[in-house]
Amino acid sequence: MSVAASVVVPTFERPALVVRCLHALCAQEFARAYEIIVVDDGSSPEAAAVLQAAIVRCAQRLRQRPAISLSLRRQRRNRGPAAARNLGWRAARAPFVAFTDDDTVPTPGWLREGVAALEAGADAVAGGVVVPLPAHPTDYERDAAGLAHAGFVTASCFVRKAALQAVGGFDERFRIAWREDTDLMFALRAHGASIVAAPAAAVLHPVRPARFGISLAQQRKTMFDALLYKKYPRWYRRDVRPHPPYAYYAAVASGLCGLAGAATGHPALALGGVLAWVALALRFARRRLAATSHAPRHVAEMLWTSLWIPWLSLYWRLLGSLRFRVLFV
Repeated sequence: MSVAASVVVPTFERPALVVRCLHALCAQEFARAYEIIVVDDGSSPEAAAVLQAAIVRCAQRLRQRPAISLSLRRQRRNRGPAAARNLGWRAARAPFVAFTDDDTVPTPGWLREGVAALEAGADAVAGGVVVPLPAHPTDYERDAAGLAHAGFVTASCFVRKAALQAVGGFDERFRIAWREDTDLMFALRAHGASIVAAPAAAVLHPVRPARFGISLAQQRKTMFDALLYKKYPRWYRRDVRPHPPYAYYAAVASGLCGLAGAATGHPALALGGVLAWVALALRFARRRLAATSHAPRHVAEMLWTSLWIPWLSLYWRLLGSLRFRVLFV
C-alpha cells in the first residue's frame, strides 16, 4: 500500500504523553494511508519498556485500520530531538513528512490540512499550535504559550522529504529542544524552499506542570542561540532577537561592581552596585508579573529568579560563544 504521509514523533522518558499523542494521531481524518514513526531518544530501560508495551497495544488496535502503520525506532543513547527526528524522517516511506512532539494532541484535521498545503505546492508548512492557558497563567505558562505565535515549530510542521534531503535535515548540534526548528526553517529558506502557514493544521499543546525556579534551568537554552546566530546572523537579528540583552549586562555589571566594592573596601561602591542590581531585578520581576498570577508562591519565584536569570543567561551565552566559536553578545 502506498503511504501518503509519514508522521515522526520523537520521545524521551515520557511514555504516558506519547501514548496520548498516538491516540490523537490514530484518529486523524485522513482518507489515505499514512505511517507513524515513534523515535525513542535513548530512554531508560524502564521507560522504554512501558513505551514498547504501549506501542504493541496501539499496533494491535490498528489491525482494524490497515491504512495506518505504526513503528518504533530507538537511539542507543540520548542525542536530542534533532537527531531523533533525523532518524525518523530518513526512515519515512512517504514523500511528505509531518513532525509533532510527544506532548501534543493533534486535532483530527491536522494531517489532512498540512498535507493539503504541501500538495498545493509548498516545500514546508508551519502548522498551528494552540496552548490552553488558565485565566491567570504563571510566567512559565505564558512563556510556553509563545509557541502559538512562533513562525515554524516542530510541534506542528510538515516538510517534503526531498526538501529535508536537500538541506540535510536537522542540525544535530542542537542537543535540546531549542532553536533546532528555527534552524531548519532558515536552512530551507537559504535553499530557496517555499514555506507557508496552515493554521488549520493545528495541535493542542497543554503546558506541563513545572517545578519552582524552572526559569533558571531554562537559561541553558541560550547556548544554542549562539549556534543559530553563528549560522544565520542576519536572520537571527531580524526574526529572533533584534538586540543583545542589555538589561542583563547592566544587572551583572552592577552586581560585579558591588562585589568589587566589597572586596576592595569601598562600601559606597559595594552598596551602590548591590542596590542597582536589586533595582534591576525588581524591574524585571515586575515585567514578568504583568498579566500573570500574583499567587504568593509565584511572586516569590519571580523575585528570586529575576535576581539570577541575568547571570545564568550570560554564563550560557559565553559558553555558547566559546563552544561554537562565535562572538555572541
